Amino acid sequence: MKRRVVIVTEIIAPYRIPVFNALAQHDDIDLHLIFLAENDHTQREWLVYKDEIRFSYQVLPAWRRRIGRQSFLLNWGVETALRRAAPDFIVCGGYNYVASWQSLRWARRNRVPFSLWAESTNNDFRGCYPLIEFLKIKFLRGCDAFVVPGKSSIEYLQNYGVPHERIYTAPNAVDTQFFAKRAEAIRRDAATHRDALRLPARFFLFAGRLVPEKGIFDLLRAYNTLTPEIRKNMGLVFVGDGAARSAVLQRTLAITPGCIHLAGFAQRERLAAYYALADVFVFPTHTDVWGMVVNEAMACGLPVISSNAAGCVADLVENGWNGRVFSTGDVSQLACAMNELALDPELRALMSNRSQERIQHYSPEAWAAGMARSVLPHPRDAE
Repeated sequence: MKRRVVIVTEIIAPYRIPVFNALAQHDDIDLHLIFLAENDHTQREWLVYKDEIRFSYQVLPAWRRRIGRQSFLLNWGVETALRRAAPDFIVCGGYNYVASWQSLRWARRNRVPFSLWAESTNNDFRGCYPLIEFLKIKFLRGCDAFVVPGKSSIEYLQNYGVPHERIYTAPNAVDTQFFAKRAEAIRRDAATHRDALRLPARFFLFAGRLVPEKGIFDLLRAYNTLTPEIRKNMGLVFVGDGAARSAVLQRTLAITPGCIHLAGFAQRERLAAYYALADVFVFPTHTDVWGMVVNEAMACGLPVISSNAAGCVADLVENGWNGRVFSTGDVSQLACAMNELALDPELRALMSNRSQERIQHYSPEAWAAGMARSVLPHPRDAE
């Protein structure tokens, strides 16, 4: 008999649909998703690809407000939804919403095993307030198991005393085949797509929200320190939107020579075109529990320059192998990495191949296999 697994998570993020679809195909799992909201329009305007969903789900009624950096999301009907779903196992994506605590309380009351899907890392500077730490520890102690995307999150949980045998890895993944195939198609007619998007012949690419914590101003300063000759031949493209857009635009005016293009927010299909046409992907974030854009860039065959604050770095980016890793906020290190890759086409090609090789192990099927290991019965469950 299949095990009824219910995942409680925030929104229907487009990059999560393929991994949930893969898990729903597992022979021993009957999957149901409970989303706390359909989208988060305070952050980004993602499309919800409902026609691609191949799993059972529902979206709870919700009230959302964002005040500064804090997001407040309240739901009603959580316990009713769980009762109707009749789970044999609950996986909860995070502990920072009231619905997360309601789910944990319902699981404990009904003696249903409960797992935390945790992506936090020791480099994540959010939180660290005494009350938040107290509540976090209380939540962790109520969980039976933990699912993480990679090495950085394992270290984070072990710092809170979570035993290694209770931690399972489901490697964070995007639809690697979609991005790889889309990038290949774009490159077959690169000139047409480059003209349509008004892109320079060669460029560094950043994709993400335009906010200071993504390191975008470090990236501008690093680009400005490159030699005039490099800046003449190598542009810088920002894909994304956010509160700092006008500040970024203002600073670009002082950088000459150079070609800096703010492309705005891009949905999945168009985003793949930027990856396909770029030379190098740069991710200078100051805090990021993972960084799914790095998965996407690697699937499209890009070398990656990333700060060591990105949670994905320990798993995806090997310094000197498929990219460069620099100390967070170190503009000099970032500029050196950009200079090296701009001037060495053979190194870029080698790192490109290695990125594509490594990301094959971070597929939706790999994520589903890891999640399945965490929710299906184990020999020790009977002890």
